[in-house]
Amino acid sequence: MSERCSGQIAIVGRPNVGKSTLLNALVGEKLSIVSRRAQTTRHRIIGVLTRPDAQYVFVDTPGFQTRHGNALNRVMNRGVRQALAEVDVVLLVVEAGRFDERDRQVRRLVPADLPLIIVVSKIDQLPDRTRLLPFLARLAGEGEFTAIVPVSATRGDQLEVLLAEARKHLPNEGLLFAEDDLTDRSERFLAAEYIREKVFRLIGDELPYAVAVEIERFVVDGGLRRISAAILVDREGHKPIVVGRGGEVVKRIATEARHDMERLFGGPVFLEVFVKLKSGWADDERMLKTLGYD
Repeated sequence: MSERCSGQIAIVGRPNVGKSTLLNALVGEKLSIVSRRAQTTRHRIIGVLTRPDAQYVFVDTPGFQTRHGNALNRVMNRGVRQALAEVDVVLLVVEAGRFDERDRQVRRLVPADLPLIIVVSKIDQLPDRTRLLPFLARLAGEGEFTAIVPVSATRGDQLEVLLAEARKHLPNEGLLFAEDDLTDRSERFLAAEYIREKVFRLIGDELPYAVAVEIERFVVDGGLRRISAAILVDREGHKPIVVGRGGEVVKRIATEARHDMERLFGGPVFLEVFVKLKSGWADDERMLKTLGYD
């Protein structure tokens, strides 16, 4: 019996084109957090899909920053470049009906010898579906691509077609991860990400981009996980925004994050969340390493 093919597949694109939603849909679990806010994803996150004939190791990357100045954005861009140096296939995600110089800048990062599949995301959100075919023709005129696949990650449309295209370019070298692995990230990391997602979803544009989550305690006690986490803000004036009147906002953040953790971890979670001032964390290389930024 021949070995299953397996390989690493980078998911790249400019911010807010649907990369994380695509990863989650492909692996069937919420590994990468999503929100309507651009630049939600900050880390490279691996998601593993194992099938009888192949193992797909997807590498979700932050949206490439074409305008960046602080250490956080420099680190995120470095993560995109590193991912592209280590993979077998690249999925360049672009938003249906939108393709501009920002997308071209990301495309230019892809090594010329790598198979490059254009994934046209959010086709279900096109107000006029007759615009799709002309848009695909326009993309085809942008250069030579291995394939162009329109998808809707939220509805699951065309995902099997995308997997079939990617599989053609995976090496035949056996499994890279165990059969039941979903990701290379720890539960501690995922807990922090779930909390950060709720901050962005529940507070939105009221809170500046400079917010992070630090897990201060993560203890497994039998089937129970006891977690203590700090939401880090950059300015004193941001703390009451996160806490909310009578603590209602931070309580809701904790409750919704806990529900997500319990579903993924498969057991009860005791979660304590509080807010801490940490000025300048987004431009402090040492602090970024402490928070798990590559």
